[in-house]
Amino acid sequence: MESQATLIITKGEVEGLLHIQECMDAVARAFQLQAEGKASPPKILGLHVPLGGFHIKAGVLDLGRSYFVAKTNANFPDNLKSNGLPTIQGVIVVCDAANGKVLALMDSIAITVIRTGAATGVAAKYLAREDARVVTICGCGNQGKISLKAMVAVRSVERVYAYDIDPTQKVKFANTMTKQLSVPVIPVDDLRAAVRQSDICVTCTTSKEPFLYKEDIKPGTFIAAVGADSENKQELHPTLVAASKLVVDLLEQSATIGELHHAVECGIMTRDHVHAELGEIIAHHKAGRTSDDEVIVFDSTGTALQDVAAAAIVYEKAMRSGIGLNLNLAS
Repeated sequence: MESQATLIITKGEVEGLLHIQECMDAVARAFQLQAEGKASPPKILGLHVPLGGFHIKAGVLDLGRSYFVAKTNANFPDNLKSNGLPTIQGVIVVCDAANGKVLALMDSIAITVIRTGAATGVAAKYLAREDARVVTICGCGNQGKISLKAMVAVRSVERVYAYDIDPTQKVKFANTMTKQLSVPVIPVDDLRAAVRQSDICVTCTTSKEPFLYKEDIKPGTFIAAVGADSENKQELHPTLVAASKLVVDLLEQSATIGELHHAVECGIMTRDHVHAELGEIIAHHKAGRTSDDEVIVFDSTGTALQDVAAAAIVYEKAMRSGIGLNLNLAS
């Protein structure tokens, strides 16, 4: 009889097991399976509370073994200052989709950050110009760090601008990432000036107001808009989104909680204006970049299929390596 034990995996263990390149490969495969109709549509539930919010994302993927994964994340933007706690906290449940067994419980913070950065890297691989060399990172937390690592994995980055509303954070980010990547990372005070000099811009903030506009962007720029993962968050002005070739991770989700949601709500776009879901481009159902001059926006809301792909890697590697704590929750 199969053991009823559930594997408990901590944030530190997740970070040691999940690497950006293998996560990018797995996330790309998940997007492709979705585009090919080989994955059930993932689901999402969001709830707001006075100082933050919760969202639950769930999905199923057949990766040789069929996995069901559900993630519950809390997002409280002022947590660090107010409570000394991370902005994002949560847990992932991994189940065998064939029999319902709870295989693992793992911290969600590292998986969320890494799989989001992986999606950004995959999008840049297909949508950024081949000769992209200059990157701006807006939002110098953990998501900014992994996003930059993903950019370096897919393009020959020569210079990086780092912007954050916290001056200390951007300086710390610049010093750390310059040493880690051997690429000059320069902290900047003027975001718009930095973006105008960049080929790639990644926005990964908790902003509820747009701060990038159409006139800030030069021809040929690739923008990965990562922050809008709930309907009250926004980083790009709708006119910028409407003027760009828009690629989304999941159309239904982007139209509900992403940058697309804001453009639709103010009446300047419809869902029909979306060029493609990223998986359609990976699967060669639709073209990616077709011109060096076109501005492309990737509306990254974060899908449960990314969580399934990443959590499966962590679980399988943990089982092979004897990492984690086995606990019988039914005892």
